[in-house]
Amino acid sequence: MASETESIETLIELMARVPGLGPRSARRAVLALLRKRGGLMAPLADLMGTVARTARDCTVCGNIGTSDICAICADPRRKTPEICVVENVADLWAIERGAIFRGRYHVLGGTLSALDAVGPDDLRIPRLVQRVAEDHVTEVILALNATVDGQTTAHYIADTLAGKGVRITSLAQGVPIGGELDYLDDGTIGAALRARKDF
Repeated sequence: MASETESIETLIELMARVPGLGPRSARRAVLALLRKRGGLMAPLADLMGTVARTARDCTVCGNIGTSDICAICADPRRKTPEICVVENVADLWAIERGAIFRGRYHVLGGTLSALDAVGPDDLRIPRLVQRVAEDHVTEVILALNATVDGQTTAHYIADTLAGKGVRITSLAQGVPIGGELDYLDDGTIGAALRARKDF
């Protein structure tokens, strides 16, 4: 009986490592799964095992899929001359949720960071330069986070691609739809002022 209890506690500890779940949320999630063992927990465990065995990074863009080339890169309708550069797969998925951008992506796998000793060769920047040259890319959209490391990485990429005949753009930054100025931080307001447009 002790080993069964230990396995449940171990499951809770593992669940608590999932981003967004703390110990209390993990305990509630495990309890909900245990209450629905046949209808939810068993199929979930089977599917997680399958995904663990089959998931892999796309060799073209760095997205996660179940084959060497992800569904986006394999889709002939996505073969546009634009590449949207993102820091990680979560950012790619966020842009895809908007269903506006229908081009291709490039996942860097992080950002440049002197503190963490992350340089260009630790990211997929050389592969990006190669793709720009080989795939007749006309525009690189830098969709990187508005952090110091994100902006440092964006400037590095822009400098690296300078003179290669490719347009470098970035996402607009500023006041979100429905945002109230009083609740925004100074950096967001400053970015909104700098990115202002004709009314």
